[in-house]
Amino acid sequence: MDPELLAAATRVLDANRALGRRVVSVESCTGGIVAAALTEIAGASDVFERGFVTYSNDAKLEAVGVNQDILETFGAVSIAVAWAMAQGGLVHSHADIAVAVTGIAGPGGGSAKKPVGTVVFARATRDGDPDVVVADVRHFGDLGRSEIRRQAALVALELLMPEAGAVPVPASEE
Repeated sequence: MDPELLAAATRVLDANRALGRRVVSVESCTGGIVAAALTEIAGASDVFERGFVTYSNDAKLEAVGVNQDILETFGAVSIAVAWAMAQGGLVHSHADIAVAVTGIAGPGGGSAKKPVGTVVFARATRDGDPDVVVADVRHFGDLGRSEIRRQAALVALELLMPEAGAVPVPASEE
């Protein structure tokens, strides 16, 4: 596995283990890369609670309870959907912190508003205020499918760190 992903996963496990926190990933465009990186590390099971690969819209609805209206209104690649995915990851697990990632890895599927390389992230904590959305949007550009997915996984892992860099987004800005 990619050494940079393994190093990031190790940091996530060590930092969350020190806090006694369990983590869950809810992944779309990364297809489980975050979960794979975390589980590549021996002993991860005391921190990594589970991962959801919700690649299709149906999977987002069924596995983590994203509301159909949110998907239809904002689209799968949106702060609203990423936030719903993160919240759903907490609801459907015993984890303390969730990260969600949804995006357009290409080579097709992009639009003028959401070009290839657009990836949306959200982080939610069990003790957090569900009305305060913590999310980030990255525009990686058309780096190629594999590199967009790798970069997205690195950002998602970073968001699982204590004091991670995602910013609260007022719900009205979606």
